[in-house]
Amino acid sequence: MTSSPPSIEQLKYWLALLRAPGVGSKTFLKILDLYPPDQLFSQSHAAWSSLGLKEKTISYLKSPDWTLIDNDLRWLEQANNSVLTIFDPLYPAQLKEIDSPPALLFVRGDKSLLTQAQIAIVGSRNPSTLGKQTAIDFAQSLSHAGFTITSGLALGIDAASHQGALNAGGHTIAVTGTGLDRVYPARNKELATQIAHSGVLISEFPPGTAAKANHFPRRNRIISGLCIGLLVVEAAKQSGSLITARMALEANREVFAIPGSIHNPLARGCNSLIKEGAKLVENTQDIFEELGEYNQQPEIKNQEKFQSALDLEQQSLLNLIMFSPTPIDCLVQESGYSAEVVSSMLLLLELQGYIATTPGGYTRIK
Repeated sequence: MTSSPPSIEQLKYWLALLRAPGVGSKTFLKILDLYPPDQLFSQSHAAWSSLGLKEKTISYLKSPDWTLIDNDLRWLEQANNSVLTIFDPLYPAQLKEIDSPPALLFVRGDKSLLTQAQIAIVGSRNPSTLGKQTAIDFAQSLSHAGFTITSGLALGIDAASHQGALNAGGHTIAVTGTGLDRVYPARNKELATQIAHSGVLISEFPPGTAAKANHFPRRNRIISGLCIGLLVVEAAKQSGSLITARMALEANREVFAIPGSIHNPLARGCNSLIKEGAKLVENTQDIFEELGEYNQQPEIKNQEKFQSALDLEQQSLLNLIMFSPTPIDCLVQESGYSAEVVSSMLLLLELQGYIATTPGGYTRIK
């Protein structure tokens, strides 16, 4: 399939075909092999039938809702908004490799980022404090190495990954399951605005499209298709993140997973992926080792340097805090310090970002 991007006049027929009932990515691409969209709408009923189109689709082709298309075109006239067809030079080559890539991508932000090497980070919508911090740390480190961080703008690990990239002054791509004139979930509205300014949001759904359950597997296939490698931070045994990971495997992408306790439900999905062949990851160097030609050769920083700011008593207490909830009474008993001294040091360690309060005590996060 080779051609050139459509003109503005031709584009309205692409947008109209995208909204045709019964026309998904596979059917859209099949049509493109035979007709440019602007020629399709002038074909006969017999020609449409020969394409295997159903009567509801044919009825739509006879009389499209041009009001909706006009709304799409008005959205595209706004600053920072654009659309890529599968024929556009900036359409991601990686994405073309998947089964049924989207024929159109709506874009809000810097579309040139879509051609950069991307690492996707996905995981639970309800992560532990440690999982959230892990996603932020990995996103920051990978951004410093020159990778663009891709995720799905969901709550939890997705949002933490986007934020980690932004914190590092890096680039991030958010793939959404709605039209780009909407933000789902609404709590991520400010995050979406930040991404639009220094990264990019993309969707295969036209403006005005609301969130629906069946949109998110479609979004996940785009995430897995865009990346050269996908990292799962925390995921339950049955979760959308595992579906995304398996899509990535099917697309011959590298899949990485962070292991966790066998007692942690949020680690079972990652542990399962590792058993199935995903690479166990403890640090970003584990990821770089698998990327071959994409290896950005980042500067490896001393992971222990942060501990030098702690005095001996604080360091000894930090060493007693696990990367899973550690009860305060255990810390008092094992440290030999009074409850008052332990509480004071815990407050300082939390303020400095070394630990976090969790149900059951404190959890170490770095």
